[in-house]
Amino acid sequence: MKFQALLEEIYNEVQPLFGQGQVADYIPALGKVDPRKFGISIQTVNGQSFETGDANEKFSIQSISKVFNLAMAIRIVDEQLWERVGVEPSGNPFNSLVQLEHERGIPRNPFINSGAQVVIDILLEHLDNPNEEMLSFVKKLRYEDVYYNDAVFQSEKEYGYTNQALVNFMKAHKNIMHPVDTVLDVYYHQCSIEMSCHGLAKSFLFLANNGIIPDTGERILTKSQTKRVNALMLTCGFYDQAGMFAYHVGLPGKSGVGGGIVAVIPEELSIAVWSPELNTYGNSVIGMKVLELLTTRTGKSVF
Repeated sequence: MKFQALLEEIYNEVQPLFGQGQVADYIPALGKVDPRKFGISIQTVNGQSFETGDANEKFSIQSISKVFNLAMAIRIVDEQLWERVGVEPSGNPFNSLVQLEHERGIPRNPFINSGAQVVIDILLEHLDNPNEEMLSFVKKLRYEDVYYNDAVFQSEKEYGYTNQALVNFMKAHKNIMHPVDTVLDVYYHQCSIEMSCHGLAKSFLFLANNGIIPDTGERILTKSQTKRVNALMLTCGFYDQAGMFAYHVGLPGKSGVGGGIVAVIPEELSIAVWSPELNTYGNSVIGMKVLELLTTRTGKSVF
């Protein structure tokens, strides 16, 4: 497969889509990002790399980090996790209070905001320094320096009114055991992780390789656990546009309001795209189209 030529072709083809979305300005630090930034990186399980555009420039990964905290939690508590968070698509916005109220404080899945906050609350029972240990875990996956963007963290913290409401509501329903401020501190930190498309694609290779980091051979998840994480990414990784992503792209993946999207083709590769302009669902306009064109032209998907 001539991936480099295909990436260049798709990169040029989607240029007219610039201007059709909007950066996530409800988080002021994200609103300052150049909307025309655009990068793509493919990393294969056998060590090949194909990239174009701003593939090595770091950006705020936001909700993509929820995959990392889910993997950490599954490693520690495995199936016990599902006693406090569900595995069904939300069909609602990622920060919906209405759905959480209807379901009495049990988040629909670990990739909506409330679900990720419950996962963090579970991790707090087992980690001594959760912010440091989260970074260490991600560094292990991507072999490069990873850090938090303090400006993004402070912006999240200052304007995170809805997240405060979500955690407090779950606390009232006894589904948050630790102090609200502690849970939110870890949540805002994980959302402020900065990575590049190259780093993100590298960090997701274990999910394309049955739970094993290809370069080191270290097992992160069992094959069964990996299957479950990939299933959740396919059905829940794009909020209330998850069905559309499955229909058009057909890969497990996860998006973030920083404009990043990561997806995997099991036993083959992972791909990361970054373009900050979002559609009304909070997903990258150009990122969604890039992945649709890639799977259409290669004929590769999980279906």
